[in-house]
Amino acid sequence: MSTITLDRPAPKPFKLLRHSLELTRRSLIKTMRTPEALLDVTVQPGLLMLIFVYVFGGAVSGSTHAYLQYLMPGILAQTIGMGAISIGVNLNTDIEKGIFDRFRSLPIPRSAPLIGAVLGDVVRYVLVSISTFAFAYLMGFRLGTDPLHAVAGCLLAVIFGLGLSWAPVFVGMIARTSGAVQGIGFLVVLPLTFASNVFVGTGTLPGWMQGFVRNNPLTHLVEAMRGLFLGTPGYGVHVWWTLGWSAVLTAVFMPLALAAYRRKV
Repeated sequence: MSTITLDRPAPKPFKLLRHSLELTRRSLIKTMRTPEALLDVTVQPGLLMLIFVYVFGGAVSGSTHAYLQYLMPGILAQTIGMGAISIGVNLNTDIEKGIFDRFRSLPIPRSAPLIGAVLGDVVRYVLVSISTFAFAYLMGFRLGTDPLHAVAGCLLAVIFGLGLSWAPVFVGMIARTSGAVQGIGFLVVLPLTFASNVFVGTGTLPGWMQGFVRNNPLTHLVEAMRGLFLGTPGYGVHVWWTLGWSAVLTAVFMPLALAAYRRKV
């Protein structure tokens, strides 16, 4: 006598994880089918290093090689900051096209599409780490530590990127158009990148600006990566600050993004 066994529903946390990973796969397929959307994390870091090193390197550091060593971790941090804007733009576009209306009709947790999209951005952050190192090495950059420290620095950048991603996701949920998301994103990211130690040392900046620069999350990320890549002293505290900022960004903007998403769809 045959028996019929019914699949038990997965516990809610596992159900959320399972559906989020499936939507991560969707995000990755979408990215692979539009490789031109990866230009900002593959070609842009090299262009920025070429421009800043060979145009400004001699004036800032007296040597293009010395400036490349200083600049490379900053370019990686800046590209991650600017690249994070794309997720908000893409999600806003998907909502405009009605894709999220289809998600709403499926028996999946409401937060799964957003979590899946953020997890899918890991590929972008890994690619920007690889492309930045590749361009920098072709230009003459050399590690001052070892490959294990370099991988740790790239992993720290990816973690920070995932935390930062929730801010543009939130903007993508509340802005009316994808163009508005991009505009708001650049208004926030540009001051963060230029009012930091990405391009010049904090001590060379005006006194009234130095307080902001020292507490800028990108400053902590750049100092941590310089220590892990080049062996500069005292970087441990910046590693912890970067991890703390990543947690704070996630804790603040993830609930806001999920609440805005529920209201929007």
